[in-house]
Amino acid sequence: MEAHIAEWLNLLVRWIHFIVGVAWIGASFYFNWLENHLNRQALQEKGIDGNLWAVHGGGFYHLKKFENGPDKLPEVLHWFKWEAYMTWVSGITLMCIVYYYNAQAMMIDPSVLDISPFLSILIGIGSLVVSWVIYDQLCKSSLKENPKLLGALIFVFLGVLAFILSLILSPRASYIHVGAAIGTIMAANVFFVIIPSQKELVKALSEGRIPDPSFGANGLLRSRHNNYLTLPVLFIMISNHFPSTYGNQYNWLVLITVSAVGVLVRHYYNIRHLHKAVWMLPTALFGFIMIVMATMPAKQAAVEDANKVTTAQIMPIITQRCASCHSAKPTQPGFAAPPAGLAYDKPIDVENNADKVNTQVMQKIMPLGNLTQMTDEEREKVSLWYRSLEK
Repeated sequence: MEAHIAEWLNLLVRWIHFIVGVAWIGASFYFNWLENHLNRQALQEKGIDGNLWAVHGGGFYHLKKFENGPDKLPEVLHWFKWEAYMTWVSGITLMCIVYYYNAQAMMIDPSVLDISPFLSILIGIGSLVVSWVIYDQLCKSSLKENPKLLGALIFVFLGVLAFILSLILSPRASYIHVGAAIGTIMAANVFFVIIPSQKELVKALSEGRIPDPSFGANGLLRSRHNNYLTLPVLFIMISNHFPSTYGNQYNWLVLITVSAVGVLVRHYYNIRHLHKAVWMLPTALFGFIMIVMATMPAKQAAVEDANKVTTAQIMPIITQRCASCHSAKPTQPGFAAPPAGLAYDKPIDVENNADKVNTQVMQKIMPLGNLTQMTDEEREKVSLWYRSLEK
């Protein structure tokens, strides 16, 4: 009953996280598109920085951007902040349900570092706090006068964070905590910098004074960072379903390389209205293909007839090491159903998923946290079995 409730709670919070995340990212993408496509030529109205005509849903829209602000504030002014806050809150809640609630299995990999569940949780939470503090101090330093250098240093810092976490937490946990650190930075930017900057603008207009330009500059800088961090954090959100990413020996390097590809793609869409930069997309695609090639598992040699292993011979290993989770009725606490719907109760089920079994066992992704203590000899036997199957 407890596992059943936890599973549905996982689904509910994941659904909420997805909905509010789409709202936040959609608003971010739209306003960046809007800013980049404003018509700033031949403006007739004084005080207007740009305008734009659009058609959508059967109607026409005419939008204007003021240079500083209207002479009189409207009675209703829409703010965009709750999407960011709810995305972060739901994301942290989901991480507590999936990772912290079952920390022994999800946070720890003894082959990486054998630590206690409590310590792994403290390290996970600490990584979020430290990431925001370091990022915030970088943005407050004189580096803000050199946005390109600042952006490069932020990217390097996130790469170092990915590397350090890969030496402490399980591969999946290290990935998700880098994503959570980025999400924390983005949400904190909204809460501590972007919204206060907008409030200062509104307050200044209501008091009839010129707003402090430093507020707007800081808000714009943080908003630009959020824009470029969006695709990397989206990649991390979905990467946990693909062992070739976090299960690779150099998973931290895979993460920052794919993130660089995402930043390049985002940059292309940010500047394509200014000048031609078609080369960026082919470069990003080429980079992604190189990642695919670099993470490709080494081809396993065929085995001699005398060394062949049958499915019947590995079933005791599957039953002892895998079936506590991957069975029709899991016995592992926290699981009401087999992960990804993969049940290995019958030999035919194991053979039908031979590629997944071999990949996850040989990359030491499964069993989770090696809770069932699968040995290297047993892993090699699974590999021999996989190579023994007729292709």
